[in-house]
Amino acid sequence: MEKKQFIPFHQIGDKEVIVVDGLHPRGLILSHWKGGNIHSTITADTSGEIVINAIQKNFPGIDNPLISATHFDIDGFVGVWALFEPELAIEYSSVMIQMATIGDFRELNLNKKGADEALKLVCYINAVEKEKFYVPFGEADEIKLCVDKFNYFIPRFKEVLLNPNLVKSAWEAEYIRVIQDYKKIDGGEYPINNYEDIGLQCVHAKEPMHYYGLFSKSEGFDILMSIYPHNRYEVAYKYTTWVDITSRTTLPRISFSPLVNQLNILEQSNYKWHADGVTDTGPILRLEKDKLSKAERYANPTEREIYPSTIDPYIFERLVADFFKFAYRFITPKKNWTWKEVSALKQQDKRSNI
Repeated sequence: MEKKQFIPFHQIGDKEVIVVDGLHPRGLILSHWKGGNIHSTITADTSGEIVINAIQKNFPGIDNPLISATHFDIDGFVGVWALFEPELAIEYSSVMIQMATIGDFRELNLNKKGADEALKLVCYINAVEKEKFYVPFGEADEIKLCVDKFNYFIPRFKEVLLNPNLVKSAWEAEYIRVIQDYKKIDGGEYPINNYEDIGLQCVHAKEPMHYYGLFSKSEGFDILMSIYPHNRYEVAYKYTTWVDITSRTTLPRISFSPLVNQLNILEQSNYKWHADGVTDTGPILRLEKDKLSKAERYANPTEREIYPSTIDPYIFERLVADFFKFAYRFITPKKNWTWKEVSALKQQDKRSNI
């Protein structure tokens, strides 16, 4: 068998490659990006699980030795590494699948097989990535710069997978913080209000949390509202609506703009409400003093300032929930929303001035 090789995405050219967690006109696409999750026999919610399914079923083209990706993240790395170590990836498939889910969707469920070990491995990659390279979205030229990350982690990850305690000093601090936050949600210390008809979950927390704890009960939901003391709020679309998940139907992303305008009319502080566009990987609605960078928005809520609003928590929750209920009133959930469909809804919203 020909030796596997990671090919930088910008150097693919006319080569036939396996592209993980991205899109390219040539080669085999193993990705949950919109328009890429099309192979019905190996489909899954994450790119990592799609790759594992392809290996298990010996999917046509899976033996191609050339592998590429557009960026480095946990889900993409799981898929790429699985192609380099297919036998181990299958043996540890539950761990690998949970890594992809935690990394991309931030959905940590410690009741699932492999989740605890997966969390340790995710925290290890997070720590080393920040220490030796740069934080996610910390550099503009990700396509080129991510190559160094893949070349670093691919040959080292096998040893870490087999014995995570070898690198416990790297993952322990974040792991402990996540477990602490997870228990506050799992034990009911922080109340949760679920609006299942619109895919919205509202968490009432006593302080900002690590995302893996905050999102730990959000499986099946696509919008997460956080309410903290002193009238501090954030509302985020999960990554589940940026990609094509196949385990369930979803509602499409709706522009935050009408809600932002409404909140700014009510807001009496010196801050302004702001929201990212629907095509952002994880758009956030929040009160801002200065606009956050992509890296700052991707970071955990514990790593950024969340400003106090003059809007009452009960009123804020009702406004957000009612906004989405009204916006989705005539929309039926389905799978595989295209960006064209999402854009059409945005234009429709502008015309109807919702």
